[in-house]
Amino acid sequence: MSTPEENPRPTPVDVPLIHIGAPAESGGGCGDGCGCGDGYDPDGLECGLDPALAQLLAEAGLDPVQVEDIAHVAIEEDLDGGEDVTTVATVPEDSVATGDFTAREAGVVAGLRVAEAVLSIVCTDEFEVERHVEDGDRVTAGQKLLTVTTRTRDLLTGERSALNLLCRLSGIATATRAWADVLEGTKTEVRDTRKTTPGLRALEKYAVRCGGGVNHRMSLVDAALVKDNHVIAAGGVAEAFQRVRKAFPDLAIEVEVDTLEQVREVLDAGADLILLDNFTPAGTAEAVALVAGRAVLESSGRLTLDSARAYAEAGVDYLAVGALTHSSPILDIGLDFRDAAARTDGADA
Repeated sequence: MSTPEENPRPTPVDVPLIHIGAPAESGGGCGDGCGCGDGYDPDGLECGLDPALAQLLAEAGLDPVQVEDIAHVAIEEDLDGGEDVTTVATVPEDSVATGDFTAREAGVVAGLRVAEAVLSIVCTDEFEVERHVEDGDRVTAGQKLLTVTTRTRDLLTGERSALNLLCRLSGIATATRAWADVLEGTKTEVRDTRKTTPGLRALEKYAVRCGGGVNHRMSLVDAALVKDNHVIAAGGVAEAFQRVRKAFPDLAIEVEVDTLEQVREVLDAGADLILLDNFTPAGTAEAVALVAGRAVLESSGRLTLDSARAYAEAGVDYLAVGALTHSSPILDIGLDFRDAAARTDGADA
């Protein structure tokens, strides 16, 4: 067994953090001469991204200011207050390159405009972008997704941060698409949970949408979800529901239940949604018959791609799959330079 002396606590370090939605002087938001303040953020916050790119992000349901700040955080983490020493030492300052972001395997792509945002804050000069596919598209191995022409140093410096986000989001979209495909032809939809990477929830839930899934709660304020610990604290499932209804009369309330008896209790209490936790497909069918359309039903626990169809055919409205965001493998995407002499290995850098 290790002792404290053998495994000392790490030494604290000062890390400059860029706050999401912070003003320009703190490193977030827009800088001098920002041209995108005309309507991209309804609350008046501005961003320093190209106006057209900011508009595309907004149309996709993403906050351009938040995306810009996430991009800043990713780049700052990689540079750690310094510079890309390998690139500076090996690449002439005036070198320009064209690189193709290319799928190494088949899947569904998500996060292309996010990757553009990362690159745009690194590039010191204007860069050209050619878009070959759109988020939500199915792609094949070897297919070009995005072509960028800019200073070679800038492209190399921003490559890994852009790929980290693009591969992660595309992996989530690909996994979600597999569930959506299994459920095709039924009324059941797959939806996510709050089991997301801190700071990346909006992006990861966007990736779920790209894959054909739907979002559940974006935060704790969107709707109420009464789970087992709430039930214990309140002294019963019906009591917990009634307390939430009294405190927030206009809020949608979902209640997690473990038995058919609890289904009856919360149904009689007036629950809007009922979460059937760890029910079998047969038990789910019994619950569906009992509810008879008086509440929306969602299944969670014991769910796999192999069993998803059985739960859907039992008649539930949603399958709650936390693994979409907490366990999906990345989609392998790399950056290939067209000039072989300037090539970089996007998969392993």
